[in-house]
Amino acid sequence: MRLILFACMLLLSSHLGLSQTNGKVSGQAKRAGQAADGATVALLRANDSVTLKQLVTAANGAFEFDNLADGSYRVAVSSVGYQKMFSPMFVITPQTPGVQLAPLNLAAFNKDLESVTVSGKKALVEQRIDRTVINVDASITNTGTSALEVLEKSPGVAVDRDGGISLKGKEGVLVMIDGRPTQLGGADLANLLRNMSSNQLDQIEIMTNPPARYDAAGSSGIINIKTKKAVKAGFNGSANVAYSQGRYPKTNEGLNFNYRDAKINVYTNLSHNYQQRFARMNIDRRILNPQNNSLEKIFNQQTNRIGTGNVYSGKLGIDFFATKKTTIGAVVNLNTRDMETVSPNTTNISN
Repeated sequence: MRLILFACMLLLSSHLGLSQTNGKVSGQAKRAGQAADGATVALLRANDSVTLKQLVTAANGAFEFDNLADGSYRVAVSSVGYQKMFSPMFVITPQTPGVQLAPLNLAAFNKDLESVTVSGKKALVEQRIDRTVINVDASITNTGTSALEVLEKSPGVAVDRDGGISLKGKEGVLVMIDGRPTQLGGADLANLLRNMSSNQLDQIEIMTNPPARYDAAGSSGIINIKTKKAVKAGFNGSANVAYSQGRYPKTNEGLNFNYRDAKINVYTNLSHNYQQRFARMNIDRRILNPQNNSLEKIFNQQTNRIGTGNVYSGKLGIDFFATKKTTIGAVVNLNTRDMETVSPNTTNISN
């Protein structure tokens, strides 16, 4: 009985310890030996170069990614007119939770051009006075993903495995869609964002210090997700299908329809998301005898968490253009899901 109680207490403390991700990496970007202000920095997973987070450098070229889980990473720095620079691979572990990178010096492109073509393209991340703006279409890695996955890669935003959203470590973030509060939280909000295709998104605005016009509900920060709306008059629509394959497949399908004239704009969206998610948790503990420092107990547990589900969502909205500066609108969002999670685990306790 005492052994079972001890194992339960140990499992709880181990679970809490695993849920904390306190790793951090910081560094500085430079151009021609000078601080690189406004350069784009991406945190990459080392084994497959998947982008996990993105931000822009401060005025002194400094950058920092925090709340990192144990693992291997690289950092990529890019700036217009300069070659992309990659850091060496580094590893976050409980023994080395903080990593300070050597300065990353960007090298300018040095090519003789016979002609010059000027083209305009939005930056991936824009730093404005009161907010950070993510231009979703500016990164090809956002294609075929969900709104929640785009948020996970945004500067200062963290999403836990239960779908809770925090901004620079603060919970209670107000999430809005097209300037309207979602009135959802926790798993309901996560499911809504998980079923929104990135193809529907125009920009994501992140405000860590919201303007005074927002009420106290956004004191921890505000995330405003701006969706695409047709500006051409008449009927128009689009359809999108995305498929991705990891350990398990994931699909996302959507249909958009819009009608607009001089007085009204009517829009609707229907989407479906199917996914299988996999997470593996390993807990290994060695319990030593405090008197002679000898090995007394061994605790080993392996859990495979497999989640399978379908999420369906729909949106119907209408905007009435009362004047050139006044728009009156209403929107209805519907969301339903069918999820199943299986977590088989094996536990070995010996002494």
